[in-house]
Amino acid sequence: MRIGHLFLLGLGGLAAGVFLVLQEPYRLQRLFSFIDPTRDPKGSGWQILQSLMALGSGGIIGLGLGRSRQKFFYLPEPHTDYIFSIIGEELGLLGTILILLLFFGLGWRGYKIALSTSDTYGSLLAVGITSWLVAQALINIAVVTATIPATGITLPLLSYGGSSLGITMIAIGILFNISRTTRDNL
Repeated sequence: MRIGHLFLLGLGGLAAGVFLVLQEPYRLQRLFSFIDPTRDPKGSGWQILQSLMALGSGGIIGLGLGRSRQKFFYLPEPHTDYIFSIIGEELGLLGTILILLLFFGLGWRGYKIALSTSDTYGSLLAVGITSWLVAQALINIAVVTATIPATGITLPLLSYGGSSLGITMIAIGILFNISRTTRDNL
């Protein structure tokens, strides 16, 4: 591709993003609360401040399983979008690193399956499934750690929710099925 085409595509995407943010007041408020959550600590900045507090209060080894304080009346919906911050509070930095390593392992294994299969369609499907799961996990973790604005994307395999978990399990099943046809017979 030509660099000019990519630049025009990026410029168009940026213009569309700005237009969409300005269309709804809650989107603009969400963006402002991302930039400075302390601006409205009891309103739009509440979730992210409580999430960061949960991650910080976990320390290195955490408070212990089931001993999270933030999940009781402080962090809204802790079992869905902000489950990573509760894991950080209960299992500490070591628990969050373990979760990151598990998603890294899922990505490594998925890409290894994609490279080892002789079927082009299976290879592309494995890359797509692996990229989707890893990107979804990274986006959720980035939201919880206030690296990007809130999106409402769940953490695969950990967030509560039947539809998200069901689709994720189907995708991993397809990935396992693709692994049965690899050259190395992983």
